[in-house]
Amino acid sequence: MSGMRNNIILVGMMGTGKSTVGAALAEKAGYRLIDLDQQIEEEAKCTIPELFANYGEPYFRDMESAMLSRVLQEGGVVLATGGGAVLREENRSIMLEQGWVVALTADLESILKRVGEDPGRPLLAGGAKERLTVLLEERKHAYDFAHVKIDTTGKTPDVLASEILMHYRG
Repeated sequence: MSGMRNNIILVGMMGTGKSTVGAALAEKAGYRLIDLDQQIEEEAKCTIPELFANYGEPYFRDMESAMLSRVLQEGGVVLATGGGAVLREENRSIMLEQGWVVALTADLESILKRVGEDPGRPLLAGGAKERLTVLLEERKHAYDFAHVKIDTTGKTPDVLASEILMHYRG
């Protein structure tokens, strides 16, 4: 772990359990949980769907990059990122420099069950299954940069948190 800030960063598609696993993980590790999307919403004083609608995705992605650097400065953070945060080279670099990156994965069925037809997810508008199938394909290698990959299918957040900490401390 030398030279690496003591942050654990969770990446992965929406519905892979970043927020729920993050909460369990933060508790076990004694770290602060930060949900990147939530931080952005607080700063912007509007929801992410509103940000997308009013300013477009590039504006949102710029905010995301800025917020990413800021929240990792202090260390001792479990950071749950939005599904698309890894798409920018800059963000991947920040994550690798500032912490230990865990990619959470899950099969399509599990993701669908978890996100359903959630109106708060702008990228799923108009047919969740079709969109997700395309997104999974598009982002197949987007999470390859992570230090470790963990499949969340059929596991509880608690079990996953223990599994992640084992790797982290290992």
